[in-house]
Amino acid sequence: MKGEFWINLPSKDIEKTRKFYTELGFEMNTAHAAPHMVGMFLGSKKVVLNIFPDVMFKEFIGGAAVTESHESGEVLFSLGADSVEEVDDWASRAEKAGARSFGDPGDKDAWMYGCGFADPDGHRWNILFMNMSKMPK
Repeated sequence: MKGEFWINLPSKDIEKTRKFYTELGFEMNTAHAAPHMVGMFLGSKKVVLNIFPDVMFKEFIGGAAVTESHESGEVLFSLGADSVEEVDDWASRAEKAGARSFGDPGDKDAWMYGCGFADPDGHRWNILFMNMSKMPK
């Protein structure tokens, strides 16, 4: 566990969240599988993402108000893609899983290609392919 990086997020409907991320193809963390939470791994570094019901999450943050993610931008999670096609695939899977798009797949600054979507709780995701050969010097 030492040196691991964990991200914890709230959810209003943990079963809807579980279904969404499973449909997207995220790798579930079976070592911490529990009915009260959704645990998964992100990227090749296997960053841990845990999602808990709002009430439990509120306890973790010392009783502070839980951000309404649909109304504010608390954070943008970015995942790297290996190609334009991979970005398009993520966008398609996200749409089928019920995501809300906030950025259709497309070019960004002539060297990046990405898309943006929000999960059922409004947590925002950015999938990005960076063509380093075209990156401005």
